[in-house]
Amino acid sequence: MKITKLTTYIVPPRWMFLKIETDEGIVGWGEPVVEGRALTVEAAVHELSDYLIGKDPMMIEDHWQVMYRAGFYRGGAIHMSAIAGIDQALWDIKGKALGQPIHALLGGQVRDRIKVYSWIGGDRPSDVANNARDVVARGFKAIKLNGCEEMQIVDTWEKVEKAVETIAIIREAVGPHVGIGVDFHGRVHRPMAKVLAKELQPYNLLFIEEPVLSENREALREIANHCSTPIALGERLYSRWDFKSVLSDGFVDILQPDLSHAGGITECRKIATMAEAYDVALAPHCPLGPIALAACLQVDAVSHNAFIQEQSLGIHYNTGNDILDYISNKEVFHYADGFVSIPQGPGLGVEVDEQYVIERAKEGHRWRNPVWRHEDGSVAEW
Repeated sequence: MKITKLTTYIVPPRWMFLKIETDEGIVGWGEPVVEGRALTVEAAVHELSDYLIGKDPMMIEDHWQVMYRAGFYRGGAIHMSAIAGIDQALWDIKGKALGQPIHALLGGQVRDRIKVYSWIGGDRPSDVANNARDVVARGFKAIKLNGCEEMQIVDTWEKVEKAVETIAIIREAVGPHVGIGVDFHGRVHRPMAKVLAKELQPYNLLFIEEPVLSENREALREIANHCSTPIALGERLYSRWDFKSVLSDGFVDILQPDLSHAGGITECRKIATMAEAYDVALAPHCPLGPIALAACLQVDAVSHNAFIQEQSLGIHYNTGNDILDYISNKEVFHYADGFVSIPQGPGLGVEVDEQYVIERAKEGHRWRNPVWRHEDGSVAEW
């Protein structure tokens, strides 16, 4: 079997899909994208295709090594996201060719389903109590929201009180046993992160996500000393080498690699195994589309330390299209009792509605995240 063609489709709301074709008619799908940089990743995919055309798609590990090492300059969001989508599509081809789900080729599943959480609210948490109640009423046992608005390196107690009040309202709305993940989104710097971590401690959070930017993760030592809440990060780390120091430092409890950013199934499987050796949990980041979610579930299926999966059904970013719109076997993501089933079909297990993808790609998108500024006019972390 030989790879004959790579085709990319930029589709709403902010995704990109990749189709890899072979001379035997077997097709694989991947989801390589950086939110807000889709066109840049698209260019990287097509640069990598120069090597892949004519190659055997079954040689996934070797192709990964070539795509990563042979360009000399390596790593980072764009390069690793391009590799990720290609890797997903190659695994999809291999599974379809062998008539097996990817998790069967990775050693077999250790679970039948995995807990999921649902996003509530938007970028500026307010009026979220009713949204939280609605999500719990739909059966979700865990939720996540952004924990604060923009916050300067040292900010006012009013900002802290507002963040704490939002979480207090949600905890009261959903009761004591629903998991609440609070995403600081890297908006907070060390001086305020340790304050917020301490003040949120009474609300028994499931985790605090990105309490500081990953590049400032030396601050995690101090933050961890201010609370016992599990600390999660990883969506802006792109390889096992990026995660190596995070694990050895010992202050992160949950790794959140993104299967569309961190080298795909091949690399994230290795990251998950590294985390298991450090007794660290896995909760893959996935605010993206159905192909990315299917890839995450393949790794969740074989990773003993995976405990919860992010998914974007109904997320506030999904305007115009949602994750089920692009697949014909919509039942594959079977949600029940706060869990989603592990796909059992060959490859990724999702059947992409190619005609619908082509139609929506005519509209495409140029999604950009908003630019926030502090009151003094300086740029704020979004």
